[in-house]
Amino acid sequence: MAIHVDIVSAEGAIWSGKANMVFAPAREGEVGIAPRHAPLLTDLRPGEVRVQPAEGEERELFFYVTGGILEIQPHLVTVLADSALRAEDLDEAAALEARERARKALEGRAGEVDIEQAQRELVEAEARYRAAQKLKGKRAG
Repeated sequence: MAIHVDIVSAEGAIWSGKANMVFAPAREGEVGIAPRHAPLLTDLRPGEVRVQPAEGEERELFFYVTGGILEIQPHLVTVLADSALRAEDLDEAAALEARERARKALEGRAGEVDIEQAQRELVEAEARYRAAQKLKGKRAG
């Protein structure tokens, strides 16, 4: 038995298909979703969404989301991401640069700075960099 998964963002549909398991970065921690999961609606934090496709499909899929909403129904998972990228589209150098920019802004070296905005940018940049690093490790292995 599989669960249908739709991953969409403001830019459009990212992926749709059947999966045996989905892992997502919910607000209170990572959740694992299998078919017949109890209904749930929660915020997503920046991080990695992993999809284990149904039998006979591709290997495990990775997506990076900047946040959004996760809706779970017994036979449907919908990821409504603020923005989303396939893991292979992550740019590790750009993520590292964004992380350094956010850190400098928080240290006050960037002039007038909105602390709350800088903290959100740092959290997103850290999550993007970790996802890129994780993918790099999977490519090497």
